[in-house]
Amino acid sequence: MNKTNFLISGILAATVMTTGCQDKDLPPPPDDNDCDDWEWEADEGVWECDDDTSSHYGHYYYGGKYYSSKSSLTSSSSYKNYKTSSSFKGGKSGFGSGASGGFGG
Repeated sequence: MNKTNFLISGILAATVMTTGCQDKDLPPPPDDNDCDDWEWEADEGVWECDDDTSSHYGHYYYGGKYYSSKSSLTSSSSYKNYKTSSSFKGGKSGFGSGASGGFGG
């Protein structure tokens, strides 16, 4: 095995292990019939509907509610409390931080 292949193998192995660890820390995706595909938005620490057949496509989901934009989410008082709390699950952006849930995720 040459050095390049060895390096790539190591990076891929580290990515798989890192992603697996982070996924365990995430809250489960919402159980909502209005959206069948969820994507974790690491910066916001919430799930986003990634189901392009849903009327909630592109909406953020937090506290049992859909938010049509990032600004409407971040202006919510309950979200502001969550973001400053120790239970905030955001800030895990970067290589290997993505997660998907639901069908097709």
